[in-house]
Amino acid sequence: MPRKTLKQWLPSPTRIRRIDSLRVLGDWIYQPNLWHINRFSASMAFFVGVFVAFLPIPGQMLVAAVLAVLLRCNLPMSVALVWITNPLTMPAMFYLSYRVGALLIDAPVHVLEFELSAAWITDRIEMIWKPLLVGSLLSGLLFGSLGYTAVSLLWRWRVGHHWRKRQARRAQRVIHAPGEESVPAQDEPPGAPDTARPERKE
Repeated sequence: MPRKTLKQWLPSPTRIRRIDSLRVLGDWIYQPNLWHINRFSASMAFFVGVFVAFLPIPGQMLVAAVLAVLLRCNLPMSVALVWITNPLTMPAMFYLSYRVGALLIDAPVHVLEFELSAAWITDRIEMIWKPLLVGSLLSGLLFGSLGYTAVSLLWRWRVGHHWRKRQARRAQRVIHAPGEESVPAQDEPPGAPDTARPERKE
């Protein structure tokens, strides 16, 4: 996983400071170890961000930031990934979680027309909160673990790929090093005497 690509994609400290919900954490969330990118910090950040994205709660970015601090993973990546949940994806994600939770706790499944409004949540919360919460936790753990595993494996493959390329370049430099390069014999012009074969005296 290239660090330069991730750094370009991640929000900058300036953008993080503009998030009102994170101001309660103060400046200590800008410690360098929470912004460092390596295989563990990136993989764990994917787990945190995806897991929190499935939680049907307000203040997801704040929760992701707190978990990033506790788990010592990349904070801006954790915060950015909670935006997997947005007005376009939210109905499908939460309905999937609701169906999964209802199946696990053997609760009746109600046909719901999801609306992103406080009135809809107030009217339906008593009916759906338990299967939705159970399903959201399970879905978050499942997809978060898949994200962690995928990023970790991809990072390891990229590191091995770059290492093999470096080894190949080193081998090429050794082969073509000055003084060790074999010089191919040049073709002699037609009619030239054969100097390699001694003349026979008669």
